[in-house]
Amino acid sequence: MTDGLAANRPVIQSAGVPARSCSYYFRTRQELLRATVERLADLDIAEIDERPALVGPADVDRIAEATANLVEHWTTAGRERMLARYELALEAPRRPELQAALHTAGGRHRTMAENLLTAAGAPDPAAQVNTFVALLDGIRLNQLTAAAPHRLTSEQLHRSIASLIHTCVRDPS
Repeated sequence: MTDGLAANRPVIQSAGVPARSCSYYFRTRQELLRATVERLADLDIAEIDERPALVGPADVDRIAEATANLVEHWTTAGRERMLARYELALEAPRRPELQAALHTAGGRHRTMAENLLTAAGAPDPAAQVNTFVALLDGIRLNQLTAAAPHRLTSEQLHRSIASLIHTCVRDPS
């Protein structure tokens, strides 16, 4: 087992906390990464919960607008957190314990996405949720990483997400 202090030294220095405080809570780097994934998911879910159109009954246009606003928030004000999530996702294939934490967090996101599709009136939300989440992830990744001319404007982002949700409502395949 790797000493928590040595493994987490870069995190400790970046956070500016006393050297032993990180290793007190997280004995290994794996524990710290797992806890980070869980915290990121908790923050995401809290932000979803703050948007009534995403968690309760609402019409398709309100759901689309709330979804677009959330994606826009995550790629602007929440940019650093989303970049951290992608960094962890890229690390996961080399760290099975991290992969398990991401799988659990992703399950929470998929459940919320399936509920959103259900509220929007999609005919088969369970069959559509993986594609829906993948497309939203692609849009979010593009917004985070593309050069300015290739990022969607706010209006394009809203139209694209509205189109995606309307397609899910019309077409179960």
